[in-house]
Amino acid sequence: MTEIDLLLTVVFLLIAIAYASVGHAGASGYIAAMSLAGFAPATIRPTALALNILVASIGVWRFHRAGLIDWKQLAPFVFTSAPAAFLAAKYLHSPALIKYVLAGVLLFAAIQLWRTAQSALHDDTVARAAHPAIAALAGGAIGIVSGLTGTGGAIFLTPLLLFAHWARTRSASGMSAGFVLVNSVAGLAGLQAAQIVWSPAMPLWLATVAVGAAIGTRFGTSKLPVPLLKRILAVVLVIAAGKLALT
Repeated sequence: MTEIDLLLTVVFLLIAIAYASVGHAGASGYIAAMSLAGFAPATIRPTALALNILVASIGVWRFHRAGLIDWKQLAPFVFTSAPAAFLAAKYLHSPALIKYVLAGVLLFAAIQLWRTAQSALHDDTVARAAHPAIAALAGGAIGIVSGLTGTGGAIFLTPLLLFAHWARTRSASGMSAGFVLVNSVAGLAGLQAAQIVWSPAMPLWLATVAVGAAIGTRFGTSKLPVPLLKRILAVVLVIAAGKLALT
C-alpha cells in the first residue's frame, strides 16, 4: 500500500462525511481524488461505484428510519434510471467521451456544493410530487450519465427535486440516497469484468467510507450543516475537472 493510498483514505473519509450528510454517496468526490492521484478509468469508475453502494446503503437505512424517503415518489425515477445506468456502463466506453463528461459532472458538482454550502437541511417549501412520466424521463437521463461516469446521479437529482419543488430539502436528501444506491448497483453490474481493476487499498477504503457515512448521515438527520467541508470539496472538484478537461 502506497502513501497515495493512505492519503486517499483520509480524503475519502472527509468526502463520505460531507456527501452523506446531504444524502449523496460521494462518487464525484472519489472520482476527483483518484483523478488527481493519477488513477486509470478502469480503477476510478468501479471504485467510485463500490464505495457509493456502501455509503448509500448506510444513508438509505438512516434516512428511511428518520422517515425522509418517499419511496412511492422515488419509484418512477429509479424505474428508468437503473436500466439506463446499466446499459450506459456496459456499452458506452469512449475514453474521450468519458473524460469530458466526467469533467462536466465534477464542475457541476462543485457549483452545487458551493452554492448550497450554507443551506440548512430543512425548509418550509411546499412540495408537490413529480408527474410519473416526467420523473421517468428525468430518471432515465440521469441514469445514462450515472452509468457513463461511475456516479450515482444524486448531484443531478437533488437540485432537480429542489428547483422543481418536488421535495423539501431533507426529503430530497433521503430520496437521493435511495436513487444513488439503485444506480450504483446497476452501474457496477454493467461494467465488464475486463474493465475493472481494483486497488489493493480497496478494503481499507470501504471501511473508511463506512465510518464516514455513519458520521455524515448522523449530521444529515440531525440537521447539522457541514459548509466548510463542502466548500473544500468544491475546490477539489474544480481542480479535478480542469485536470481532466486539459489532459
